[in-house]
Amino acid sequence: MCGGVSYKDNGKQIRVYFPVPMAALPVVMKSQDTTLYTWGRRREEKGRFPLGGWARHESILNGVWDKYQPTPVKIAVDSFMEKDNQGVSHWFELESGQFIQGLVAHIGMERRVYVVTVEPEDKSIHDRWPRVVGQGATNS
Repeated sequence: MCGGVSYKDNGKQIRVYFPVPMAALPVVMKSQDTTLYTWGRRREEKGRFPLGGWARHESILNGVWDKYQPTPVKIAVDSFMEKDNQGVSHWFELESGQFIQGLVAHIGMERRVYVVTVEPEDKSIHDRWPRVVGQGATNS
C-alpha cells in the first residue's frame, strides 16, 4: 500500500515512512506548485480525518470521499516502498514524468493527503498498489 516514499528536495534525497508522526508528502497541485502535506492520519492522532494514509480508487469513484471535498493531486516522488507478505521491504522506481496519484482531503482549513490505491495485477507483493499517473493525467 505504499508504506514509504523517496524524493529529492534541493538535491537531498528524502525518505518518508507513513508510521512516522506528521509524515508529509510533496504534492503537485493543478497550479504546478509543490507543497508538503501531512500524509493521512495515524491511530494515535486525534482528528476527524480518516485513519490511514490511503484511499481506494473505487471508493473515490463511489463517492465515499465526497464529504472531504477531495482534490486530485500528483505526489512527486522518485520511488515508493511496499512490504511483501513476509514483511520484507521492496522499493519501486517511478519513471520520469510519472507520479503517484493522491487525494487531498479537506476539513475546514486543514488538509491531508492520501495515496490513491488500486488492485494490482500481480498480488505477490501487496494486495493494494499506488495508482501511478503520467504528467498529463487528469487525476480522475
